[in-house]
Amino acid sequence: MPVNLIPGEFSPFTIAVAVLSGFIVFFGYISMFLKERLFLSEAFVALLVGIIAGPLVSGGINPYVWDDNDEITKQLTRCIIAIQVMAVGIELPKHYLKKEWLTMFILLFPVMLFMWLISGLFIYLLLESLVIAACICPTDPILANSVVKGRFAEKHVPSHIRNALSAESGANDGLGFPFLFLAIFLLGEDSVGVAIGKWVYETCLFQIALSCIIGVVVGYVARKLLQWSERHHLIDKPSFLSFAIALSLFLMSMTGFSGSDDVLACFAAGNAFSWDDWFRKETEEAHFQDVIDMMLNLAIFVYIGAIIPWWSFHDPALGLTPWRLVVIAILILLFRRLPVVILFKPVMPAMKTYREAVFSGWFGPMGVGAVFLSKIAKEEMEQVYPTAEGQPLPVATQLINPIVLFIVMSSVFIHGTTIPLFKLGKRIRSRTLSFASTSS
Repeated sequence: MPVNLIPGEFSPFTIAVAVLSGFIVFFGYISMFLKERLFLSEAFVALLVGIIAGPLVSGGINPYVWDDNDEITKQLTRCIIAIQVMAVGIELPKHYLKKEWLTMFILLFPVMLFMWLISGLFIYLLLESLVIAACICPTDPILANSVVKGRFAEKHVPSHIRNALSAESGANDGLGFPFLFLAIFLLGEDSVGVAIGKWVYETCLFQIALSCIIGVVVGYVARKLLQWSERHHLIDKPSFLSFAIALSLFLMSMTGFSGSDDVLACFAAGNAFSWDDWFRKETEEAHFQDVIDMMLNLAIFVYIGAIIPWWSFHDPALGLTPWRLVVIAILILLFRRLPVVILFKPVMPAMKTYREAVFSGWFGPMGVGAVFLSKIAKEEMEQVYPTAEGQPLPVATQLINPIVLFIVMSSVFIHGTTIPLFKLGKRIRSRTLSFASTSS
């Protein structure tokens, strides 16, 4: 009986794995040059690779031909965000939320409310709604790493600003749910009173308050058990280092079973887990979590680059044209966050100067959290506006994906290149001053 060789396999899975792993390998060769010399964020480079690998250019990765693409995107982004917000909570200094409660309160409530309303206003004037605005409310913890970690951040960004931006990006991914569901309840319920009532007890109490309680309890208990286990020499080093990642995924799954806000629960658990700074100090010399974070972050932004729906950016049936999307992106990037942060600077102790307020107001990037919320928004809008099988989705539902992804792409490109432009501007200014001094 003849023996056949194993045939070559060019399945979507093997191609996607080849692209992702190949990019991580070759990115590694020049990663220090890109990040420390050119000051380009990992997300910026990964998104470019995703666009090249996606259906727009090569077609190597085309998630839109996969079955249940929206569910795959939702679960991927959900896992990445859970791991990232847990890491943010762990990396914050000892008792940080207690010491900077006023700054966090301002950033998470008045500032987020303004971002939601002003974004909704810009989108409504040209297209649609507060549902889309809620998706782009949160700042992204992965993109925020470009200004809170690395050589540029350590040299040019004060630690109190880095901590504030990091804490905000970790907390407000989970706090995007109240804004999203308030808009959805107002659209879906017959009366405003019923919508507000459901929003209060289903979203504010069940999703938000309960998730905070679950996160704090789980984080506290996990810390005490881990300290006991480490004291009695029951846990080895690899298990100790991977504990936070495993805890984030476990908590995400368990909280998801109840229907509560798993992202906010992970952030609360990270804070409670590292409240006394013990775990952070024990693991600061090991870079295991940084390695995992980098691989996941590169992979997810390659994926986001591949799912950008270029064909939807010029769709007269949806009222979408490139110039409209560009105008929306410019307005949101300039006015969504910057004015309100400057306005509240006097009452935020973490903002020492207006220069710091301008910096903090500008760096409010949108990324993985926005994509995650957009998939939830689309699911909920399909319940609000049900359609018969075979019928196209309502325009309001179809608009969510292209608008959110265009704004995310714009944010990654603009915020990903602002750091090198700032560096270039500083060099030009210093050379001009030096030349003027020499001439004198």
